[in-house]
Amino acid sequence: MLGSTERVQAVLDDVKTAPIPEAEKALFAFVDQLNDAPGDVRREDVERLKAAGWTDEAVYDAVSVCALFNFYNRWIDGTGVQGLSPAMYERSAKRMAAGGYLPAPPPGPPPPSSGGDPER
Repeated sequence: MLGSTERVQAVLDDVKTAPIPEAEKALFAFVDQLNDAPGDVRREDVERLKAAGWTDEAVYDAVSVCALFNFYNRWIDGTGVQGLSPAMYERSAKRMAAGGYLPAPPPGPPPPSSGGDPER
């Protein structure tokens, strides 16, 4: 979906009719269920994802990301932390599109190694 605001908007409008692979539709439906009725998620729901081609690791990652976003949203709402400005969201999106969730590497060359024992 990277680079296609139209496709992203189509998913946001109606994932069932969006021009994305069926496997992605299944994943979005699972995440919707996990958000709306987490106590109703059953083994069969996970098996449907696996039948659509998702691995155990991918399902685990989807559940983890969903859970973390729920946690962060509740934490932000409960503590009154303010969201980012639109410009900051744009910068963050570009960074994540290029490197995923990894932090940017530090600027400049790494510090030279002393070759001795690490400090304790």
